[in-house]
Parts: sequence; structure tokens; C-alpha cells
Amino acid sequence: MAPIPGSGLAKGLAVTLRTMTRKTVTEQYPDALPELPPRTRGVIGLFEENCTVCMLCARECPDWCIYIDSHKETVPPAAPGGRERSRNVLDRFAIDFALCMYCGICIEVCPFDALFWSPEFEYAETDIRDLTHERDKLREWMWTVPAPPALDPGAEEPKEIAAARRTAEKLAAEQAAPEQPQGGGS
Repeated sequence: MAPIPGSGLAKGLAVTLRTMTRKTVTEQYPDALPELPPRTRGVIGLFEENCTVCMLCARECPDWCIYIDSHKETVPPAAPGGRERSRNVLDRFAIDFALCMYCGICIEVCPFDALFWSPEFEYAETDIRDLTHERDKLREWMWTVPAPPALDPGAEEPKEIAAARRTAEKLAAEQAAPEQPQGGGS
């Protein structure tokens, strides 16, 4: 059967009339901030105290947008007669967000939990060169990182915590037990 001429136009007008009567769901962004999911990826924050300058984040970044500079510093021995140690000291840590594709690989590969996702998304700049955030700006973003979600109450206890708890209980039991007299009896 052949379609009736103009039926497509009538269907289109019906859809238009139906949507015209509905309330709009547009959020007026600058005036009303959006409600974002709790673990939203916005900008990357740096917890500088945990960074050991291992450079894993910069090596694994597919965009090469992480810049790290460091130097070695000699640390005196902890105990007399010990030897001096050397450690890396962070001089510069910067991320160019004009290049970043927000994949999160840098956060995943960091073995010392120095990088975190912050839900902040309002960091637009008028000049693209200002999108390279140095470590002081990345440190400011760190304080907007939400706490991790609570553990599932029905989940199994992590092995590390279980082992530490058993060791602590064993030591407490040994200290609480009265000392047995040693030696022969007569």
C-alpha cells in the first residue's frame, strides 16, 4: 500500500506539538550548578608528598602531557656508621590539560597514590598556554578530591588487614598470658 501524501509531515508536526507542551529540562549552567556523579573525572590533583619522582605517569601517558623535573639529593645516614642515601626531589610537576585526553592512565599506574581525579571541571582559560597547570595549581585541586566510597559491609576483609589483625591479636594474647615459671620443680 502506498503511503498517504503528507503523512510524514503530519507525524513531524505531532511530535513538535507534543514536545512544545512539556516543561523544559534545560539547566541554566552558570546560575545553577549541575549535580555530578560522586566520582566524576574533572581535573587531576597532585598529592605531592606521595610523589617519589618515579616518572611512571609521564612514561605511560599516551599524550606526553606530563612534565616532570627533579634532582638527586643526598640524605645523611639515619644511624651513626650508616651510609648516605640519595633520593629524588621533585622540582617541577606539570600537566598540560590542552593535550590531556583524560584517560586516567597516569592515575592508575602511580604506585604511590600521588595522583587523583577531582570532580572540578571549571578551569577554562582564555589563553591555551594557561592550561598547563604546575604543581602548586595541581596541589590546590587535590583538596577537592572526594573521599573514596565506603567498603561494602558484606565484602571480605582485605588480606593485608586480616594478617595485621591476626598478628596484633597474637601479640596481645602473648602479653596478656601470665608468665609461666621456668625451671625444675622439687
